Amino acid sequence: MLIAQISDTHIPIYGSKTYNIAPMAENLARCIEHINKASPRPELVLLTGDITNNGEAEELHHAKELLAHLEIPYFVIPGNHDNRESIRKAFEEQSFPIKEDDFINYVIDDYELRLIALDTTIPGRSSGEICEVRAAWLNECLAENSKKPTIIFMHHPPVKCGVIETDVDCFNGADRLGDVVEKYSNVEAIICGHIHTVAHTRWRGTLVSTAPSMGMQLLLDLNLKRDEFILEDPAYQLHYWTEEKNLITHTVIVREIFTPYLFEKYLPIAV
Repeated sequence: MLIAQISDTHIPIYGSKTYNIAPMAENLARCIEHINKASPRPELVLLTGDITNNGEAEELHHAKELLAHLEIPYFVIPGNHDNRESIRKAFEEQSFPIKEDDFINYVIDDYELRLIALDTTIPGRSSGEICEVRAAWLNECLAENSKKPTIIFMHHPPVKCGVIETDVDCFNGADRLGDVVEKYSNVEAIICGHIHTVAHTRWRGTLVSTAPSMGMQLLLDLNLKRDEFILEDPAYQLHYWTEEKNLITHTVIVREIFTPYLFEKYLPIAV
């Protein structure tokens, strides 16, 4: 099974660039084209938050128009740049299979891997949170099927990654979430976005993995003094569930110029 993960698209209103510099709409279109042409092609796409840059309805409409070109199903969760209620109104049930609730939490149980969407947003704040209500909901979902391999996808990583977005902004309720997760050995990974860079770590008996942004990549500063981004080619994560039941994650960079070379042609010449 193959799952593509797109995160932090930060789509602006029509005819503009994000922060007046990042061509995020064009980047998402390039990424979608790359996924559609992939062989083998992923079975679905998970969008792990910050779909829009300012949570505006026009930005969501723009994002939906771009995502409509995907030839496979996609599912969304909100990020701190999104408006939860606007997402409820904008996305149809096929990309958003939930009942009326305070949070955008749901389960996708139609694939080889069970996928649990977990809303970590706090309206008006950049930090993440798992409150008692969300933790209880997650525990119920995991208890329903404690054998099937499961991925939890959410926006904020629950661990400190050495960047301002996690170490300074914080994650409220990380221990509460961890107490639930470590009870279930079938949680293969928690995949997140938010920090605009790729990072992996073991946590509470599972793996926490973050995805790159669609082109606004974090300028890594482990001194926690610089909160800046650089422009790069768009990239996404490809989560590969193998026949041997291993979850392997690759970062796929969608480059403007792509010229592969054969290793055999450049072997050292014997003298």
